[in-house]
Amino acid sequence: MALAKRVGIFLGVNLLILLTLSVTLNFLGIGGYFSARGIDYHALMLFCLVWGMGGAFISLGLSRVIAKWTMGVEVIDPATTDPALSELVNIVHSLASAAGLPKMPEVGYYPSPEINAFATGPTKSRALVAVSAGLLQTMDREQLEGVLGHEITHIANGDMVTMTLIQGVINALVMFLARVIAFFLANRGNDGERSSAPSYIVIFLLEIFLSFLGMIAVAAFSRWREYRADAGGARLAGREKMIDALEALRRNVEEADLTHKASLSTLKISGGRRFSLFATHPPLEDRIARLKAGA
Repeated sequence: MALAKRVGIFLGVNLLILLTLSVTLNFLGIGGYFSARGIDYHALMLFCLVWGMGGAFISLGLSRVIAKWTMGVEVIDPATTDPALSELVNIVHSLASAAGLPKMPEVGYYPSPEINAFATGPTKSRALVAVSAGLLQTMDREQLEGVLGHEITHIANGDMVTMTLIQGVINALVMFLARVIAFFLANRGNDGERSSAPSYIVIFLLEIFLSFLGMIAVAAFSRWREYRADAGGARLAGREKMIDALEALRRNVEEADLTHKASLSTLKISGGRRFSLFATHPPLEDRIARLKAGA
């Protein structure tokens, strides 16, 4: 049932994006960009920007709702009488105040054995900080403060919006280049006056290849922002608490469900131990070493 629910949400969100962007393109009067005379670069650029940026920002706007639905995040009532949950809310609100957030983020937890946390939301005033049941059961208060300081820093730095902008630009660039390259491949050696429209299969294959290259750029920025969030977490919660939190994650990383719900992996505090060009998080050992060195 849980899998069916996630699939339903995925299909529903993508249908919403498809309909919204289709209506937007129709409203803007953006139609075909291939013709017998060649490429209408202006129309193509607008088409790619609407689809690339539009899809990314619609997903960002729905990010809190999607996180709650797909991961089963339960928002904690600030007036809760549960001591552990009340402490969690108090820590988040204290760190959010220290970071100067304009509004307290929602605080939630999700029923997963993974030892992790994430922050999401379209703006600093509409953010969500969620921790897993595994993290609450495993970490002490000081380690929890380090983790939450890291997540609050993501919100304070506007990382969700920045990542959306970068992903949107990459999406638009991939769509644009795939169509331009496919057009020239279709007309290679064509000396006639009429231009041939490229095959959609070729465009699709080019988009897959270019998307992999784009993922490398997005992942590189994501790793940099993780170092920055670690430094911010150290300022908010204390350097030793941030180091201790990362050490606890490193000790328990084998138990964490790090591949579950990959769509939110860039938002979490931990993404694994090994470096790769597609990794959204640096290795925990490197992050700990930077903090110990005072970086």
